[in-house]
Amino acid sequence: MGKPAALIPVLALLACLAFGLVSGGNFNDDCEATWEPQNCWVYDAGNSLSLALVSNSSGSMIRSKRQFIYGTVSTWIQLVKGNSAGTVTTYYLSSVGDNHDEIDFEFLGNETGQPYTLHTNVYADGVGNKEMQFVPWFDPTDGYHKYTISWTPCMIVWYVDDQPIRVFRNYRESNGVAFPTSRPMYAYSSIWSADDWATQGGRVKTDWTHSPFVANYHGIDLDICECYGGDCIYGCAGAYGQPYCGGLTDEQRWKMQWVQEKYRIYDYCVDYKDGKVPGVECSLPQY
Repeated sequence: MGKPAALIPVLALLACLAFGLVSGGNFNDDCEATWEPQNCWVYDAGNSLSLALVSNSSGSMIRSKRQFIYGTVSTWIQLVKGNSAGTVTTYYLSSVGDNHDEIDFEFLGNETGQPYTLHTNVYADGVGNKEMQFVPWFDPTDGYHKYTISWTPCMIVWYVDDQPIRVFRNYRESNGVAFPTSRPMYAYSSIWSADDWATQGGRVKTDWTHSPFVANYHGIDLDICECYGGDCIYGCAGAYGQPYCGGLTDEQRWKMQWVQEKYRIYDYCVDYKDGKVPGVECSLPQY
């Protein structure tokens, strides 16, 4: 059986202290639990968080208290150790309501000894199907790694440990490609069960004798253009230390190409199965 739930916050806290991590964000101040709060623990003066999946219907979710249009959000995550098959740990941005916008980091668990799948996607005007997946080039369960989403008027960039792994550019005006520009988003983190599809296409199911499955977070940094009462601030400072439309540096482009060449395992732009037709953005520069 898994460790008793009461011990999990203590063990996670000891892990955080051992790594000596620091961050400017605070889960108490910046976030609130919106699903199964009994499976969510905030500790270390609000700097650390654990989310637990206890059963196939009882995971956990937190959400930022503030909405924003454009910005950069970062957190440090230690994914579920051991047999994590069927589990999905997430870190993403999403609007609410119909035709929603969403920018995803999802971490699909696997059998012991098999790699996680790092899943990215973007929804605009309610339409997604723009997945790109990677296997990590590190052990995401051994210590904490930094995951960042940068959303600007010109592009979305996904970073792992400050290294860009994917870019999705804004071609809405020039080429009619849907891009999130007007719906305020929240930042979310969650853990939930998806053993009907998450691990090897659903072939490997969750072993609930290992429950609870726990993902640990440390720090949340929100560099955002905040919305107040429906009004959003446009033109605020560039996110992630770069101007809104400055693009990636040559070094960043080289690092991203290296990751994609060696560790990308799925790209919707080259998936022609079942009559799929890649979007026009697939033939346009993404740097």
